[in-house]
Amino acid sequence: MLLGLLTAIAASVCYGTGSVLQAVGSRKAALRDAAASDRTQHGGPSLSSTAKAATTWEFVVGTILDFVGFGLGALAARLLPLFLSQTVISANLVITAVLSVKLLGIRLSRAEWTSIGVVCSALVLLASAAGHEGSGHTERATHWWLLAVSLGLMATGTVAVRLLGARAAILAGLLSGLGFGALGVGVRILSGIDPFDAGTLLTDPALYAILVAGVGGMYLHTVALQIGSVNGATAALVVGETVLPGAIGVLWLGDASRAGLAWMAVLGFVLAVAGAVAVAWFGSPASHGAAKPTHEEELTPAG
Repeated sequence: MLLGLLTAIAASVCYGTGSVLQAVGSRKAALRDAAASDRTQHGGPSLSSTAKAATTWEFVVGTILDFVGFGLGALAARLLPLFLSQTVISANLVITAVLSVKLLGIRLSRAEWTSIGVVCSALVLLASAAGHEGSGHTERATHWWLLAVSLGLMATGTVAVRLLGARAAILAGLLSGLGFGALGVGVRILSGIDPFDAGTLLTDPALYAILVAGVGGMYLHTVALQIGSVNGATAALVVGETVLPGAIGVLWLGDASRAGLAWMAVLGFVLAVAGAVAVAWFGSPASHGAAKPTHEEELTPAG
């Protein structure tokens, strides 16, 4: 349990730091492309705009941290119940919010700090109540369903961004979160890991669901960071990657809380989700009352 918690916390730190660095790189690219009108008809970033964001050093470092976080998160998903591992990993929202103050010049309100405190308290409740993780053994059809759902989520997000532009920011964040949640489920049910069998691993649809959900989720999160509030997009991601995977872990994969502490696990889970939603609400650009930054301010981290 302790090793799993430490692994999940490390993954959270990597993801949170990576998100802010990616936001810095994405916004630099978005500002440069704005002058060239490198946008879709509805105001969303074009594929070339998103690709250009990936060439900034901030985005590259953020992406490396994401890959490290992915590896640590995958390990945590096999060592902890999904409702705990996914929630701890989703606490990268706290890291994101705090680092946004320094690197993006965002001032957090008292309500946002309170929401962050709620998330942290909820994680303590969850860690205290978590019991054993399930086996992850499922029927083969479940692996195929996971692949189909992952493809559907990523296709829906891509189309929504192209059609709705900036109005799809929160939806893109949510769908990227659902993708990362599908990734967590895929890691848990993946065959051919223990004991290792390359043939079984490479023929498991869950492996390709992990790849689709991971790559697609990263793309949608990048787009959400370009067109919306970094805290709002990340909070939507948190809800997506936490709620559904946690429920699947309990209902189908055998995850459980400690005897007599189910109420604490439920309370912690609800508070964690509520805290994330609150950060999304209070973290909107309008609530910060920020004026549109100048070209120099946009390209220069605060501090």
